[in-house]
Amino acid sequence: MQGKLPATSLGVTASLVTYRNPARQIERLIRSLHGSRALLRVAVFDNSPDDSLRSVVDATGALYLRARSNMGFGAGHNRAIHSLLKLGAAYHLVINPDIECHPDVIDALYEFMEGNPEIGLVMPRILNPDGTQQPLCKLLPSPFDLFARRFLGRMGASFFRKQHARYHLQNLDMQQPREIPCLSGCFMFLRRAAIEKAGLFDERFFMYMEDVDLCRRIGQRFKTALYPNVAVRHEYAKGSYKDPKLLAYHMHSAIRYFSKWGWIFDADRKLRNQRTSAIGAAGERRRDSGQRVA
Repeated sequence: MQGKLPATSLGVTASLVTYRNPARQIERLIRSLHGSRALLRVAVFDNSPDDSLRSVVDATGALYLRARSNMGFGAGHNRAIHSLLKLGAAYHLVINPDIECHPDVIDALYEFMEGNPEIGLVMPRILNPDGTQQPLCKLLPSPFDLFARRFLGRMGASFFRKQHARYHLQNLDMQQPREIPCLSGCFMFLRRAAIEKAGLFDERFFMYMEDVDLCRRIGQRFKTALYPNVAVRHEYAKGSYKDPKLLAYHMHSAIRYFSKWGWIFDADRKLRNQRTSAIGAAGERRRDSGQRVA
């Protein structure tokens, strides 16, 4: 990408929350982000039991923050965001340490947001390390989407194939920018005005579901969107499928989430999901009839 950023630029800040991450991984990501013309500063909130990452972070020029105990994902990002507010950035990037991000991605998202003031949160395409697509654009989840699908495994995915496809928006054309109800917390490019109105992460969620909660709060005031013209790579470990402790965190957060928003009766979820599903159904009919999806 060539040229200077628009004169209206107030720039972008970024934060990542770490927990025993490899130093090389953190250094590589920070230096990559620093290649962006829009970026002002990166803050790292370290939840690790020691401060062994401090020297690595300091050497990159990023801000190193640490608490005495593991505060969790959302609380860590909140502390990092508060530490960067004085820079006056118009946007903030929440990014996972296991993301590989070319600096042009940041600048492209910045320019996209500058041209679309109705959008409060945007996410690029998220790819696996081998370049295949990760299914991280979804409807707002129901208890069935999380619990039944999680515990029924492959049998559940096969038996409830239609519901699974609907939840993962498989009938929606993802080749163009579009509004998505639920986006992943691994990469959240946030408009500052949106988080000022919707609030930061709800710290009652230690880990998992805090991104869904924030996404839908922003979605009540702004649009939340996919911008597929750029992409990042993500390791996507699916830790709760492998570690019983992480599974317990996930289930606890899911219970807290549905207790907050509604288990069966959730009018906001129903309305927003129906609107998105209707767009997908219309697109599928156009494809079936040979028409181009707009």
